[in-house]
Amino acid sequence: MDRSIQVKALASEQRLTILRLLAEPDRHFSHQWSANAKSFGVCMTLIAKALGVAQPTVSRHLDILRQAGFITVRKHLKWSYCKRDETAIRDYLDWLESELSMKF
Repeated sequence: MDRSIQVKALASEQRLTILRLLAEPDRHFSHQWSANAKSFGVCMTLIAKALGVAQPTVSRHLDILRQAGFITVRKHLKWSYCKRDETAIRDYLDWLESELSMKF
């Protein structure tokens, strides 16, 4: 994974908020009726509503998070669903901790 893409992905408060919301999908998106938010993911439309932004704006943020590997996106019928990739997030955090603790 290109770490610079991951750093860029986390350089936005809105993208950090998306990751925080997706960390607890049952809590923040319990009203999603089309699929189980925890197991299947959260509809992009609901993420846009939670942030109070237009769908194209949230789509761009989600694409950056997807490129960074922090989320996965699944399409079902006409909707796209997003879910955190906990393994990728943990890998990034481990890498960052290692980088910041390196002694020269």
